[in-house]
Amino acid sequence: MAKVKKTDAEWRAQLSEEEYYVTRQAGTERPFSHEGFPKDAGYFACICCGAPLFTQDAKFESHCGWPSFSAPGGEIDEHRDTSHGMVRTEVRCHECDAHLGHVFPDGPPPTGQRYCINGVAIRFVPAEG
Repeated sequence: MAKVKKTDAEWRAQLSEEEYYVTRQAGTERPFSHEGFPKDAGYFACICCGAPLFTQDAKFESHCGWPSFSAPGGEIDEHRDTSHGMVRTEVRCHECDAHLGHVFPDGPPPTGQRYCINGVAIRFVPAEG
C-alpha cells in the first residue's frame, strides 16, 4: 500500500487548526483536553488517514493528561526526538507520517510501554456489532 501524501494546502483543508498543528507540525495539545473517549469495543484510527493505530484493549488510564496505550494495534513508526532539550521517542503514523505523540518506558505490564498520544491525532471507531 502506498503512503498517503498530500500537499500542505490539502492537509490544512482536511484538518482543524489544532489537528493540523499537532499532526503535521509535531505539536502537542493541552493536557486533559481529551478525556471523553468511549470505553466501548473498537479501535483508534489516525485522524489524517484513517489507519488503525491502537485498540481499546490497549488503552489505560495513566493520569498523564493524554490518552495512553500499552501497545500499538497497527503500524506506527518510532523516531528519536531531541526537541525541547529532551531525548524522547516520537510516534508517527506509518501510513501518512502524522505526529501522534511519544512512547515512554513507564507503562503497565506486560509491555511496560506508555504510548502517550494526542487525542486530536486519533478518532475512535466503534466495533461493528
